[in-house]
Amino acid sequence: MKNEQKNPWTTLQTEVKFETPWISVSKHDVLNPAGKPGLYGLIHFKNLAIGVLPLDENLNTWLVGQWRYPLNTYSWEIPEGGGPHNQDPLVSAERELKEETGLIAGNYRELCRMHTSNSATDEYAILYIARDLRQEEAEPEESEDLQVKQLPFEEAYHMVMRGEITDSLSMVAILKTKLLIEKGEL
Repeated sequence: MKNEQKNPWTTLQTEVKFETPWISVSKHDVLNPAGKPGLYGLIHFKNLAIGVLPLDENLNTWLVGQWRYPLNTYSWEIPEGGGPHNQDPLVSAERELKEETGLIAGNYRELCRMHTSNSATDEYAILYIARDLRQEEAEPEESEDLQVKQLPFEEAYHMVMRGEITDSLSMVAILKTKLLIEKGEL
């Protein structure tokens, strides 16, 4: 049995190849677990990924639609964005929900923590359910051309099951919430 606590990789050299205010891409010269030389690329996210699934007393939710440049397609998602690592993630969740939908929540429940794609990035996400909602004015960032729609949570669940929602944070939040509803925990 392999030792799960011992890193079998040896890093020989690391070089940042590209950097923006949000990410850095680095090249790592390594010795792989077999002791052979190799190359590894890593995308480092400078912020936490934050996702919020708003859910009202009638089990309606809100999705945010926008064009996702890396995918070259339109995407329906839960409200999500980034938050500084040195800030309480709940503060970031509150900001993202208000910014993208105009919703203010009286209650937040952490759904889960997850790595978004651990073979290529260290991105770490925290997902929440927001309850006790009241509507105010949305405040999207200038880079966001958003469409917001309210719909029954069950329809959002079916959108995941039909492959219409493919964003990983949204899928996990919706599927986990579906399980909590079915277990009577929401």
